[in-house]
Amino acid sequence: MLEMDEVLQAAQAAKQAGATRFCMGAAWRAPKDRDIDKVAALIGAVKELGLETCATLGMLEAHQAQALKEAGLDYYNHNLDTAPEYYQDVVSTRQYQERLDTLQHVRAAGVKVCCGGIVGMGEAPVHRAGLIAQLANLDPYPDSVPINNLVRVPGTPLADSEPIDPLDFVRMIAVARITMPQARVRLSAGRQQLGEAVQALCFLAGANSIFYGDKLLVTGNPDANADLQLLRKLGLRSRQTQEEGAAPAANAAQGCGCGCTCG
Repeated sequence: MLEMDEVLQAAQAAKQAGATRFCMGAAWRAPKDRDIDKVAALIGAVKELGLETCATLGMLEAHQAQALKEAGLDYYNHNLDTAPEYYQDVVSTRQYQERLDTLQHVRAAGVKVCCGGIVGMGEAPVHRAGLIAQLANLDPYPDSVPINNLVRVPGTPLADSEPIDPLDFVRMIAVARITMPQARVRLSAGRQQLGEAVQALCFLAGANSIFYGDKLLVTGNPDANADLQLLRKLGLRSRQTQEEGAAPAANAAQGCGCGCTCG
């Protein structure tokens, strides 16, 4: 786990770059209680900087979700990944119901839910529709919905997956917006592969947030300056600049900017 000073340095840099929310991620299947204690301390310190906080730590028990809430956690990210009927084709480390249980624990604790999925894993269009249907029928549906485009990392089981058609990705954004009208629909992993034109279409289709920063867990994210240039080209402004009446795209649109960058 990163030291407090290193986390706060990254959070401060994110804030200065225009991010309003900072996400901390760990690659646990499920954290132990002693891990929760350490993360809780980080959450409190980041909150003191004036940032919203988000965490993605794996599966949670009810008392762990409550401890994170008491520490000041605003959002918890836990993706469903894909449709229920396709899930076991790509995931073997946990069951779909375990993911749903974690979301229930988080919601019951009063933490907002960030939950989406990944496309381009060899799924059929019906599975993409099934993912959106599953998300939209959560009660209530997620506050934040990240849509990830699979980054095909050499040496991994899905490295040779057929890339999703860019327009199909745009359709995912559009359907998420239609079925979850109050959610923050977030462009997430794989934006580098989409290019500026497809990202622009995604914004037109209803995306209103990006994962902003240098890295998404193990894969690179578009350069922050490139993101700001794109937002300026499109005339987009962040929630912060809209409230302050600042010039377009002075900050990233609801960006997050951190070591794992959840927007």
